[in-house]
Amino acid sequence: MSFGEHGSDGHLHLVREGVVMLVGPGRRRLTVAAPSLVYLPRRAAHRLMAAPGAQAQVVCASVSFGSDQENPVLRGLPALVCVPLADMPGLDVAQALLTQEALAGRCGQAAVVDRLAEVLVVQLLRWCIERGQVHSGSLAGLADARLSRAITAMHDEPSEPWTLDSLAQVAGMSRSRFAAHFKAVVGLPAAEYLKRWRIDVAKGLLRQGLPIKIVAGDAGYGSTSAFGKAFTQVEGASPSEWRGRVL
Repeated sequence: MSFGEHGSDGHLHLVREGVVMLVGPGRRRLTVAAPSLVYLPRRAAHRLMAAPGAQAQVVCASVSFGSDQENPVLRGLPALVCVPLADMPGLDVAQALLTQEALAGRCGQAAVVDRLAEVLVVQLLRWCIERGQVHSGSLAGLADARLSRAITAMHDEPSEPWTLDSLAQVAGMSRSRFAAHFKAVVGLPAAEYLKRWRIDVAKGLLRQGLPIKIVAGDAGYGSTSAFGKAFTQVEGASPSEWRGRVL
């Protein structure tokens, strides 16, 4: 099976049986010899092949976070994550149901498969955080007990008038300590992270066809001009130009 660079943000492969060889990204070669979850969080051309003379059972899913591949949730993840199922106890029911649904072809299959795949992705991201596999980005911040409070607040309420002082207060840190620690862990200043998150939120709303004035307010901007300026800084195009390209 071959997977190209276009389409969803990434791919999840559940290797249930057999020995599978993965080629790519970057011509990397990986042999998966035990039941495992293989996750490529960003768009990357790759191929999956059963070992010569052998058979394998693999369930594949496209994974999209509803944004481009610079989604802050994905930033900091390695290009390829491979975790033996034996290292992730508690997934037996979810991965068995996913395989059963993917092969059954019953009514409502797509919805059930989507939800089960989401469960596996969430569990895999938790594993990456707990094992220190994320070195920067949103997930690294969420692994930090103090920064996670501020990041969660930004994610939950992007329209709030957040300032460095208010975010530091949520994190329970001084302003200067919070600013330095956030940049060191996440890889971006808190203000820049907030701006990019708001633009990601805005892109989702623009895809829904909402008026730009409504999108600006929901994304945390007091005027369409301020929103347009921030959007252009991040995306290199105005909101209307960007929407015209993607819709």
